[in-house]
Amino acid sequence: MAALKETFAARVIAWQRHAGRHDLPWQKTRDAYRIWLSEVMLQQTQVATVLPYYERFLKAFPDVATLARAAPDEVMAHWSGLGYYSRARNLHRAARDVVEHHGGRVPQSAALLETLPGIGRSSAAAIAAFAFGERAAILDGNVKRVLCRVFGIERPMQKQSTERELVGFALGLLPEHGIERYTQGLMDLGATVCTAKAPRCPDCPFANDCIARASGRIATLPAPREKRITPRRKASFVLARHSQSVWLERRPERGIWGGLWCLPASALDARSGAGEAQLLERFMKAPAQAGVASEFARFEHAFTHFTLLASVFAIDCRREDDFGRDGRWVPWRDCASLGLPAPIKTLLLDVQQGLFR
Repeated sequence: MAALKETFAARVIAWQRHAGRHDLPWQKTRDAYRIWLSEVMLQQTQVATVLPYYERFLKAFPDVATLARAAPDEVMAHWSGLGYYSRARNLHRAARDVVEHHGGRVPQSAALLETLPGIGRSSAAAIAAFAFGERAAILDGNVKRVLCRVFGIERPMQKQSTERELVGFALGLLPEHGIERYTQGLMDLGATVCTAKAPRCPDCPFANDCIARASGRIATLPAPREKRITPRRKASFVLARHSQSVWLERRPERGIWGGLWCLPASALDARSGAGEAQLLERFMKAPAQAGVASEFARFEHAFTHFTLLASVFAIDCRREDDFGRDGRWVPWRDCASLGLPAPIKTLLLDVQQGLFR
């Protein structure tokens, strides 16, 4: 074990040099803003999904000052479809924080980076390592998996004590030189070789030393989370339309789809679908002068902790009245320019294309 620890970093660096990834756009820069953006987008999201969003986002907001000046709706529109929208809200807030409190320069240490909204310990370490060469230890899910398998760490990952222990363990493995390539190598190993399912063990630089492989515990390390039954929750939406416009409302900043524009909805976090009657009543009662509500579509959408079963009720309104709740009439042609949840954007596009009547 001691010998493995001593050679671990050097072997990761050597492996990354000849077998790691070298063509990702954020690998070709020392620009802290671009590296920061990639780290935020890659949280809970695969590289292939991130790439087109990353390029479009940078085209709209090429630097931290431009992002800080942008309107929230503009930022959310460019994030729409990528999911986990609190990342975009925090990124925007952090950009303003950098401009207001750091002179427009991204902080150069992991400790200071971690004080910005939305940047956790591991992301701060990655940004500091790639942009400024700081000897900081990343510890995202992929890296935890590599360490637990190679060194046979069996303790449940959910416990804070295990997290603290792994942080200390990761710090002890840091190389004196080559932190950028070492950090990238750990990421590459976890993402492309030591994957959660069907790992490519023969391609791993630790194939002959990995405790999990030698003991037949690849499938059980890291210790898996307890299986939970994903709950299914019901919610109702109203598609109120008049002529060439649809009524949209901004979601509360906190909670599901926070800050995005959306069709009016009952409580999305309710377990019983409560609130449908009150939602429909708001649109049917005078002085709204709305038409008859009819269910015309259903969809399912999987969140991290539950699956949403949605019913959509169409109401053809006689005029563009004010239905309140931080909403407004939006011309169909302008919907795509707003930050919309992916399933709502898809639904509105289907309506525009005549798939629903």
